[in-house]
Parts: sequence; structure tokens; C-alpha cells
Amino acid sequence: MADIAVIGAGYVGLTTGTCLAHLGHNVTIADVDEEKVQKLSGGEIPIFEPGLSELLSEGIENRNLKFVVGAVNASQNAAFHFLCLPTPPNPDGSTNMEYFSSVIEEIKAVLPTNSVIVNKSTVPVGTTSQLKKQIQRTDVEIVSNPEFLSEGNAVRDFLHPSRIVIGAESQEAASKVAALFSDIDAPNQITGTESAELIKHTANAFLAMKLTFINEIATLCELVGANVLDVAEGIGYDPRIGSTYLRPGPGWGGSCFPKDSASLLQTANKAGFDFELLEKAITLNQEHLKRTAEKVIHALPQGKGVEKSKIAALGLTFKAGTDDLRSSPSLAVIDHLLNLKAHVSAYDPMVNLPIENMDNLEISSTAYDAVNNADALIILTEWQEFADLNYERIYEAMSHPVVIDARNVLNPQELEQLGFQYIGLGQ
Repeated sequence: MADIAVIGAGYVGLTTGTCLAHLGHNVTIADVDEEKVQKLSGGEIPIFEPGLSELLSEGIENRNLKFVVGAVNASQNAAFHFLCLPTPPNPDGSTNMEYFSSVIEEIKAVLPTNSVIVNKSTVPVGTTSQLKKQIQRTDVEIVSNPEFLSEGNAVRDFLHPSRIVIGAESQEAASKVAALFSDIDAPNQITGTESAELIKHTANAFLAMKLTFINEIATLCELVGANVLDVAEGIGYDPRIGSTYLRPGPGWGGSCFPKDSASLLQTANKAGFDFELLEKAITLNQEHLKRTAEKVIHALPQGKGVEKSKIAALGLTFKAGTDDLRSSPSLAVIDHLLNLKAHVSAYDPMVNLPIENMDNLEISSTAYDAVNNADALIILTEWQEFADLNYERIYEAMSHPVVIDARNVLNPQELEQLGFQYIGLGQ
């Protein structure tokens, strides 16, 4: 088993480090946040991710997982150095690489001979070559090993992946990294570093475009009287298409899709290629988010006006099974409503504090509090809890019983029998 340094204790770094320790490696996770390191060392996890807390406790108890402040303290005794660093977008959509540059400067002099740097973060094509120039160490290999973790399923995705992609300049370096995952039953794809870097961006951009497509079909279904759920099921049986990512919603978002799509677009522009298809998908998603908000506005009681109406919103995280609010489509839809001066009361099982830059959004402690005296209810995140609510009670609590189900998680017939006006997506 190997001695591994993981630089960055964020979502990817924490999942990567704890899972590598679970596989039997000796792992040291480094971060610059002293308070976070202290809490993690005590077994306190800062994010919600099913199964991760248990693996963290297991690694600490087995003494093959520890946490330190500063990359140097992790890298000086390790053979492998996993870079799990933030790659935030610049205002133009390109990727900000300052964290990478800073960490490489910090560790390049202390890396043991024959070390392997493994880049786990999503970075633009050519990053490996740039890091190689910066580090100026002929005895150190740099390998690209992109992550394919979906929030809410990250532990499972790491330990039971659909594939492991390794981009390297030498077969020896690729084999060393592949050996770290030898206990995982998954196909290994060995390729060049540029291809490995592009695979991650391409995967996320493709899924984003697939979601854009089904959301556009949902709109078409509403215009022609079809049901998007039936259409999605019908095309999903085709193995060339597949059934995943064919669930319409309020729009796509999250920590990866918007950022990675914009970064791939910038990569294409830099290479002199006009990637119109991806650019249009990004634009259409923004239009769909606004269209979802307009559904709510049109459903409000006539004559009351938006400013005098109360809207209940169920769901704030970008999807169920996570506490992540980054680029949440729920918040984007709510923001449109707030800009129209609507009173929005929201509930999410993972959110109980005010949201930054959304001071006018009321956070309720329960779904029933949120819907009290509401003129419209919109379902924005697909939490099972929302399907299991007592809608007789909700009907009695609302001033105007109309439900806009932007995730199609409810039964239209059951709600209509209770007296609700039901408005689904693409139905």
C-alpha cells in the first residue's frame, strides 16, 4: 500500500482521501483551514454525503487517515500527491488556476524523488503540461486522473465507478496510479494527459446538453398536449440514448455543470473553434430557469398581483441527497421571483440558515410553515420528503391551492382529487 498526500479537504479531496484510506493506503489530507483540519481530525465532517462520515471514522480509527495544515506537511513524505483543489470560474468563464500555481510552488522543492503528482480536479486541457513546466523536476511525473463523483452518491461513485481514467506521458506512471485502484472492479482507460483532461469537461457538458434537450422537449410537450414522462420513457429504452439524465426539471446547475460547460466553451474559443451547440445549451438553460419562474407567476390568483402574493418553495439545494447550494437551479428560480418583489417562503431539509445575497428569502423550519397562507406552491428539488407530505393539510393551509411541480414528483390525479390545481413540467 502507498503513502498518499491529498491536497485540499473540499468535497473531492475529502471523498478521495477517505476512500483511498478505505482501500488500505496511508493517507494524509492537507488543507489551509486550521479549524477544518481540527474538526476533521476529531471525526467531524463539514459536508453532507451519505457514507462519508463512516469512512472518515474508520480511517481515523485504523490510523491510516490523518489531517494536517499545509500541503508541505502532507507531501514531504508521500509517494503520490493528489491535487484536489478549487477551480473556480473567472468572470469570462475560463478557469482560475491560482490555487494550483500556489500549491505547486509550495511543494515542488519538498517532493520526494520519483514522486507522482495526480491531478484530480477538473482543469482545462494543457494543465498537466503547464504544471510540468512550473515544477521543473524531471524525476516527478504528473498524471491526470479526473473524478466522476456525483453529489449524494460520491462514495459509491468512487468505490464502484463506471471507469477509471488515467492520463499520463509514460506507461510506468500510468501503471503506478492504476495500482492504487487495483481493488476496485472497473475498466481502466489509459490515455494521454490532454485527452484525460478533456474527458471530464466533455462528460459534464454532454450531460448538461442532455438535460437541456429534455427540458426543451418538456416545453414542446406542453404546447402539443404530450406527456414528457412518457416521451422520456419511450426514448430511454433505446440503448443508444439511455434513460439517465432524461428527467426534466427547473433547469440544471450545481457545482460542476455550469462551471465545466463554461470552461469547455472557453477552451474551444481559445482553440479557434466556435462551439455553438454548447453555447446554445447554456443559453437555453437560463431561459428555462426563467420560464419555470414564469409558470409560478401565471398561476397566482388573478388581480392580486405578484407583490401581494406569497409563494411557497420546497427545495433549495441543487438536487436531493446533498446540502450543496452552489449554482442551484432552485435558487435561480427563486431569485427571479424575488426580483419581481414576490414574498417567497422556502423550506429544504438540509437548509436552516439565511442564504447569502438572498436577504428577502424567508427560510421556514418545516414544509407546512412554508405553505401557510401561500398563493402558490412550487416543488424545486426532488426530495422524497416532499412526495410524502400530507397534501390534505397543505390544501387547508394554502390561500390558493395551486401546485407547480417543477420536478414531477407528485401524483397529479391525487392532488386534483383533493382540489388542487396541478401544473407539472411537460405534462
